[in-house]
Amino acid sequence: MSKVRIYTLAKDLGVENAKMLELLDGLGVSYKSVSSTIEEETVELIKEMLAEEAAQEGGAAAPQTAATQAATPDAEQDAPTGTPAAAPAQADVSEVPHRAPVVTIMGHVDHGKTSLLDYIRKTKVAAKEAGGITQHVGAFEAQTSKGKIVFIDTPGHEAFTTIRARGANVADIAIIVIAADDSLMPQTREAIAHAQAANVPMLIAINKVDLPQADPDRVKTDLTQLNLVPEEYGGDLVVVPVSAKTGEGVEDLLEYISLTAELEDLRADPKGTFGGVIIEGKVDKQAGVLATVMVQEGTLHVSDFLVVGESYGKIKAMTDSNGNRIKEAGPSTPVQVLGFSEVPSSGEKVQSARNEHAAREIVAQRADERRDAENARVQRRLTLEEMMGPLGSVRTVNLILRADTQGSVEAIQGILARKESDDVKINVMLAGIGAPTEGDVLLASTAEATILCFSVTASGGVKKVAEGKGVDIKSFRIIYELIDEVDRLIKGNVEPVFEEKYLGRAEVRMLIKHPKSGTIAGSYVTDGSLKRNAKAKVTRGKQVVYEGTIVGLKRFKDDVREVQTGYECGINVDWNDVMEGDIIEASEMVEVEQN
Repeated sequence: MSKVRIYTLAKDLGVENAKMLELLDGLGVSYKSVSSTIEEETVELIKEMLAEEAAQEGGAAAPQTAATQAATPDAEQDAPTGTPAAAPAQADVSEVPHRAPVVTIMGHVDHGKTSLLDYIRKTKVAAKEAGGITQHVGAFEAQTSKGKIVFIDTPGHEAFTTIRARGANVADIAIIVIAADDSLMPQTREAIAHAQAANVPMLIAINKVDLPQADPDRVKTDLTQLNLVPEEYGGDLVVVPVSAKTGEGVEDLLEYISLTAELEDLRADPKGTFGGVIIEGKVDKQAGVLATVMVQEGTLHVSDFLVVGESYGKIKAMTDSNGNRIKEAGPSTPVQVLGFSEVPSSGEKVQSARNEHAAREIVAQRADERRDAENARVQRRLTLEEMMGPLGSVRTVNLILRADTQGSVEAIQGILARKESDDVKINVMLAGIGAPTEGDVLLASTAEATILCFSVTASGGVKKVAEGKGVDIKSFRIIYELIDEVDRLIKGNVEPVFEEKYLGRAEVRMLIKHPKSGTIAGSYVTDGSLKRNAKAKVTRGKQVVYEGTIVGLKRFKDDVREVQTGYECGINVDWNDVMEGDIIEASEMVEVEQN
């Protein structure tokens, strides 16, 4: 019995893919995605259901049509001469329109990423100038039967993650290119890990299927080892065999991109507030600073003021991916902009400003925020528990594993798999042989992961990058020490239990009014000790009149962290109504050891 792909049937019957999936759900038919196949019997049932719906809609519409026809002559007679008849009800214009998907292609070196991009560019882009489109903009638009698709021509997964590390989500879909004669390689695994960390839909393109030694089935089998199961094996991973040389399968790949974009329901309002991301920036000897901007929301116009990081500029000229001068650009449009005084970095977010004064205000505010953040970072470093994010019911420990041999990698992964529990999940995002790289640090920074090394150490340059990004790299020579570290990380993901611990108390003997600090209580510590930032409880007689924090402690004119029994001090609580004779009791929250 012949089978039909869901999206093909939807296209033939002229209905949306979402509608087709809704009908299949009603029939109780199981499927993985719109590229799954269904039986001929199911096809007939779908056709009958659509025919029945059409008949019901037609029947309901008939009386209305008749009534409308009957009312039309009167309406025309009543209308003044030259006045048009009432327009039919319009669709909801407030609905945000769809936008083109933005796609990035990643994979191992020499697996054909550039060749695939070149083939799509030559066949799908109306070239209006000779060659070198990517050298103009760093991205290009491909026109397909399903509409426009935008491809970002980036150097690889590290550039992709650099953009992600700055909080910008440029790509909607990631395509991982794998050579059919080579299968999974180290950079392939890294590219997959980076795409998963970015949480974007991923398609696999098995390239070079035209070669005699090509073995696509081996690639599919190897993918299952990474818990990526192709659709034909019962999973939900879309795998498309292609040849960048002959063009075989490229149309299918573009079709799958459009289907994925349709299911993702990508939308952007061209009339909304402008927002975009820098793809790349460079200095041209003749033109000056050129920046490639991906418009994500709203519309960009020539003469607009743009703010990137702590710099701003006015757009003097814009160029599209074909090298043509344009005056405006809507969502999902890559444009090259002339007007910045400094070269912006890839991944930096772009916003517009009303005028130059507003742009300067935004830049000044960002500079202040950066300085405040730097000062806070110097004073306090994040703990592992804080880096792993908010506590929830099931928490994940993200790890990147590096070891000296493949045997060590597999042994450690086996031990880690047994460490998982109902409350904590261990996610080994990337496991490889050799010392950690800057790419690993970028991935760890984006995914808030810890890098564990067994019998290998990071270079000085990589350690410096890791320190700058707040990424922990831990090296071990004994496997059980590495496992102990994992146990500590797991414990850090178990919700801690705290209890209040009494520190000491002081009696207020005089009040000092300070113009900046407010009321300072000149006190004598009668028991225990008082600490800065401890919890404070102020009692007057037998009544508690205030609960807050000790924000400052002084001995004479010096700020101190702690004052012991028998010493006088100045106590500054975040409350100005303290009185002589009050008792200030200090306490702190301490973690209770759990078995």
